[in-house]
Amino acid sequence: MKRAVCKVDMNQVVGTMDILMVCLDTLRYDVAVQEEAAGTTPVLNRYGAWVKCQAPGNFTYPSHHAMFAGFLPCSADTKCQEKREMLFYPTAIGLRRKVPQGAYAFGGSTVMEGLARDGYDTWCVGGVSFFDKRSDIGKVFPGYFNKSYWHPSFGCLAKESTKNQVDFILRKLEAAPREQRIFLYVNVDAVHYPNYFYLEGAQNDSIATHAAALRYVDGQLGRLFDAWCMLRGNAFVICCSDHGTCYGEDGCWRHGISHPMVDTVPYKHFFLEPAAIPF
Repeated sequence: MKRAVCKVDMNQVVGTMDILMVCLDTLRYDVAVQEEAAGTTPVLNRYGAWVKCQAPGNFTYPSHHAMFAGFLPCSADTKCQEKREMLFYPTAIGLRRKVPQGAYAFGGSTVMEGLARDGYDTWCVGGVSFFDKRSDIGKVFPGYFNKSYWHPSFGCLAKESTKNQVDFILRKLEAAPREQRIFLYVNVDAVHYPNYFYLEGAQNDSIATHAAALRYVDGQLGRLFDAWCMLRGNAFVICCSDHGTCYGEDGCWRHGISHPMVDTVPYKHFFLEPAAIPF
């Protein structure tokens, strides 16, 4: 069976530019495309349409283990593993297959370990509790990175969590050597519950408040992307959700369960280029 070909040659990306992975934790596909069509997420719309994908897992912990091993969300139309487009390909997991054309083949246990071996400084800016280093389980994911950061102001209960994360990242960027390549992973948790406080008058989470949270996040991502271009130049960005969530569909609530609203996520990747940013 002919393997899928990576549409981006990651071997031309790795080593030549920074890589950003932005996880919009819990974002539903239907809400993402709803806001895209309404024009209410102008920053994310700037970088192309959302792709409908299969989630790697139905809650943060399994999904991130998969993504950090190179198994990002794959197209909803994918019917077998050989047809899965892979930007990052783990060489040490016993697949015994030829590296897909265009994929970056990495050794070690994670994408970050592979990139670190190739000279990247790997950063994690956490959000949800699986990145809260005050607990043992919250130390697992941060431990995969050269540098990892979490603060209560980045957490789900903080209404300005995304602004706080972006402010922190930009301070770090200003001090980072320009010649040092960076892999940044940021877990944006504003869309995760609770999100009712993003819609004036709301007292409970709903699809409407979920959408309002995404609109808030979009504006903050604009600050991150624009500043990254000014301070660092070109970068490759992976932007996706790790899983969706339910708001009462078929009697289902939240996530950690298998349901189409949980298992279907938005995904896109794109290049940040200074000339394309409307300063």
